[in-house]
Amino acid sequence: MRRLRGGAAVAVALVCAVTAAGCKEETAGAGSRGPGATTGTGKAAGGAALAAAGSLPVKGRAPKTGYDREQFGSAWADTDSNSCDTRDDILKRDLEKVKFTGGVCKVSFGVLESDPYSGKAVTYRRGSSKVDIDHVVALSDAWQKGAKYWDAAKRIALANDPLNLLAVDASTNRSKGDGDTATWLPPNKAYRCTYVAAQVAVKKKYELWVTAAEKSAMEEVLSACPAQRLPAGGNPTKAPGRFRAG
Repeated sequence: MRRLRGGAAVAVALVCAVTAAGCKEETAGAGSRGPGATTGTGKAAGGAALAAAGSLPVKGRAPKTGYDREQFGSAWADTDSNSCDTRDDILKRDLEKVKFTGGVCKVSFGVLESDPYSGKAVTYRRGSSKVDIDHVVALSDAWQKGAKYWDAAKRIALANDPLNLLAVDASTNRSKGDGDTATWLPPNKAYRCTYVAAQVAVKKKYELWVTAAEKSAMEEVLSACPAQRLPAGGNPTKAPGRFRAG
């Protein structure tokens, strides 16, 4: 799987012709990090993203009625039981030059050397951060496309799954809101293929549906990079029973 942020060296880089969607593919070498990075038993299938997008079920967007962040549990729950909260796990994964405040969990400093959404370098400092941890598939979007019908364990899992999380520039991320592929894409065109592939992977893993406009937008982006891999891995789709949601 290609690295979803731009810091690591890659074994092979395949650059597509730039379209309105934009595309830049990479086949990542050792040290890849980001949503879907293939470590342990995780796998990513080359060329699978476009096919997976085509397989997603299409339905209309359900009402947002009843949505609340608490429906997805407490923010950054330690669902993988590694004694670090999810936010710090992602900061450790995605930042360079990381420093900690006591132990090896609380990240106090780091550098997002190439923000995937804007392409610029962003410095993280705890307490005055310019870095967000984005849900690639926004929780509100998930709620309107199937998650409102799930049990709490599945919603909590989605909110804390590394496959669905990415450290990004806060100011750029705020323009996204709960947008899907049809309504928002990263300004950094070179990252769009990877971004859309990550959304497809999350929606496929959690059996979320897409709207017709969303599916069309996904296929338009991914058709410019037909060899784009589909990210895989992350956490189980059920959080441990000790966690509760609103």
